[in-house]
Amino acid sequence: MPFSTSDGVRLWTATTGTTSTEPARPPVVILHGGPGLWDDYEVLAEMLDDLTVVHRFDQRGCGRSGPSDTQTMDRLAQDIDELRAYFGHERIVVLGHSFGASLAMTYAAAYGDHVAGLVYLDGVGVGDWRTAYHEERARRITPEQDARLEDLSGRPRTPGEEIEFRALSWFTDHADSGRAMEWAYASASVDLPINFAANRALGATGRKTHDELKALAATIQAPVTFVHGAGDPRPAWAVRDLADHVPNHTFHLIPAAGHSPWLEQPDLVREVLRSALDRSQF
Repeated sequence: MPFSTSDGVRLWTATTGTTSTEPARPPVVILHGGPGLWDDYEVLAEMLDDLTVVHRFDQRGCGRSGPSDTQTMDRLAQDIDELRAYFGHERIVVLGHSFGASLAMTYAAAYGDHVAGLVYLDGVGVGDWRTAYHEERARRITPEQDARLEDLSGRPRTPGEEIEFRALSWFTDHADSGRAMEWAYASASVDLPINFAANRALGATGRKTHDELKALAATIQAPVTFVHGAGDPRPAWAVRDLADHVPNHTFHLIPAAGHSPWLEQPDLVREVLRSALDRSQF
């Protein structure tokens, strides 16, 4: 179902689930990662949509949504709130993965009256997480794979090369080395373009200092559920540090799982997400 924002950008949306369950639970809006990617979280929606309504969408300029030169965290947060109002909800649970986790926190800080809960799923946290991330990534990629990725970067690519580029960029996110490339190719083969311009713009304008992030986290009154794969190359300690500044939070470290822990530990992630929904303040 397409929706147009107040500045005329068409957003692709999808809705599943029901409002008829007892006890009633708040609706969920899933925020995808990137920035510059698209929603591919149907499996997360299916973990919750027997309990409540779940909305998904592609952020402005991304995936199946319309183009937009405006790429700021404030504008993306406003888009979420316009969608909330359009769907007719007073309060929502925002479930953000990766970059979407940072966006969920931005939204919760700016629109707290409309937030029933927040799930921070494999975000980056605070502190120098990048050093640990790059060290672990270097350990998981072979010199040959790294050289091939370097060759594919920064030049025009054929469709086949684009899929290979994405897979080589993403496979190190998974903890299970035996299936990592399989999962990476599945994500890489989606026939949608990466919005690198949005990625650069949000990377430049959306980055806050560590003290700013901690201060922002301290303002969030809704219950926040932090979920992180123990095998995510983005270190869990950086997320724990951020979580410590949230007044009402729980932290769940998912064993033997990477950046997309629902692939490697689906039953455990499902249990944690459903528990987060029950903790929300409807």
